[in-house]
Amino acid sequence: MMLSSKILSRTKPLTFPCRKSISTFTFLSQEPQLATPPPPPPPDPTPLPPNPASGSPLYSENWRINPLFHAPNSAALRPLGFDSSLQSMAQSLDVKSLLDLFADWTTAQRWADMKQVFEFWIRSLDKNGKPNQPNVDSYNHYLRANFMTGASPADLLDLVVGMEDYGLSPNTASFNFVLKAMHNSRELDAAQKLLHRMEQTGNESQPDDESYRLVIEMLLFKQRIDSALTIIEKALKSGRVLSTRVFNDCVSACIRRDKLDVLVSVIEKCKTMDQNKALLPYWPLCNDVAEVALQNDHSKLAFLALEFIARWIAKGQNTKPPIFISVDEGLVVSALGTAGRTYNSTLLDASWSVLKRSLRQKKVPNPETYLGKIHAYASLGNLQKAFTTLIEFESAYESFDKEAKEEMFSPFTSLSPLVVACSKNGFETLDSVYFQLENLSRAERPYKSVAALNCIILGCANIWDLDRAYQTFEALSSSFGLTPDINSYNALMYAFGRLKKTFEASRVFEHLTGLGIKPNAMSYSLLVDAHLINRDAKAALSVIDEMVVAGFTPSKETLRKVKRRCTREMDYESDDRVDSLAKKFSYRLASENRRDMLFNLDYSTDYA
Repeated sequence: MMLSSKILSRTKPLTFPCRKSISTFTFLSQEPQLATPPPPPPPDPTPLPPNPASGSPLYSENWRINPLFHAPNSAALRPLGFDSSLQSMAQSLDVKSLLDLFADWTTAQRWADMKQVFEFWIRSLDKNGKPNQPNVDSYNHYLRANFMTGASPADLLDLVVGMEDYGLSPNTASFNFVLKAMHNSRELDAAQKLLHRMEQTGNESQPDDESYRLVIEMLLFKQRIDSALTIIEKALKSGRVLSTRVFNDCVSACIRRDKLDVLVSVIEKCKTMDQNKALLPYWPLCNDVAEVALQNDHSKLAFLALEFIARWIAKGQNTKPPIFISVDEGLVVSALGTAGRTYNSTLLDASWSVLKRSLRQKKVPNPETYLGKIHAYASLGNLQKAFTTLIEFESAYESFDKEAKEEMFSPFTSLSPLVVACSKNGFETLDSVYFQLENLSRAERPYKSVAALNCIILGCANIWDLDRAYQTFEALSSSFGLTPDINSYNALMYAFGRLKKTFEASRVFEHLTGLGIKPNAMSYSLLVDAHLINRDAKAALSVIDEMVVAGFTPSKETLRKVKRRCTREMDYESDDRVDSLAKKFSYRLASENRRDMLFNLDYSTDYA
């Protein structure tokens, strides 16, 4: 223990070297204190008033000394084509005299001089010693000069934007010069954007007739029909005037793309506007529109096309000397057919009116035209007007020979639609027509027609009413004092044949031959049908032999019906005779296999 204490007493005491303080500053208080606010800034000086000089970009320069015209006389500093006389002229002009000068130069087409004078003038000083201030009209003259000298649309658009530097707002004429340049270079997308921008701006730069015309022509040229029609409708709603060229191009595009309903809406909209109702397609285009409308049975468009044709006819007659324009009568016949199929009486009346005006009472319409009108009225159910047309038809061709008139007024062929219309409601319609004809025969100017009564006889046969048919046949001579023709006897034979009265039909045939009336091909065909209804193929063939001897040729349909009856009656001898007749007349009779399948069906209940 004492040893350990001695060892501890001999060791050196532990001492640390003296270290310097981290900071030489005095002790900082750790409590938060507010920062001293900065001193307030000095007050702004009173601002200057706004610059009274405005209206010219030269105010941003030293406008009191013209840097272009007061430069040293060095050719390198003068622009190409510099004319000192134009410069001196520009310095002496005010706005009014400048406009008068530009008006004269526009007539003389001095576009390059107009550009230079305007550029000199806006860099010159007026009488008050300040830069000249252009107005919109003078600047538009400058735009016109740039356009006529071949400036690009981009350059013209930059000039239009530069109008703001002079405190000017571009008007419609300013933008139209840009649109014209775009029209010439076919920049369609840019033109559409510019037109849309014009529509969004104020009243002074709204699109006018010229603006819409330029864009529509480009759209039609690029075959963008839908977009063109949209802009046309927008222009019409805005009350704008369509040019004749745009209207013709629109009509042509619509008939090429079969947009007939859209074309009708455009034409009808133009008709309601005083400024557009005088629009008229050129003559060949009117005929093209009518043909396309009739091919598609579009009665509204056909009516509008006939209106255009009528206006052309009237326009030619009013000129001095008059120009007589005639419509193709075949076109009128097609229009009458469309009127009958679409039940449009307005188109029917317009077609006939155009034809009468075209003929100018110098000739009567063709028989096909009369028949087309009769068919149309029959389809409409207007039997009174149908028979009135038949009266006109008969009086117009009264001088024709007997055989031609019998064929022309046959109830089996040409007047068949009228027969169908008479028998549509059964005996009621037939009796009504009969009594009307009876009243007409007793009028002050009596009308008696064998053709009209033949239609009633055949109509009675169509409704299986033999009594009415025979009574009407007898009334021809007893009540009306007329002589039955071959069509009258044929209609009576048809009435007997439908009811399987073959003997009576044969008696009618023998009666007419006994009277010296020559049978026609229809007479023999009806007698053949009467025998076939009684399943007598041999008698039918004997009638065909008489028909051939009389100089008539049996139709292919008649031989086919006889052959079908021979097959079903298993009369192979008669079938061979039919084949020989078909070979003689160069007919190729089709196979009856499909008909035989239906004829030989087993209708028993074994498969039930």
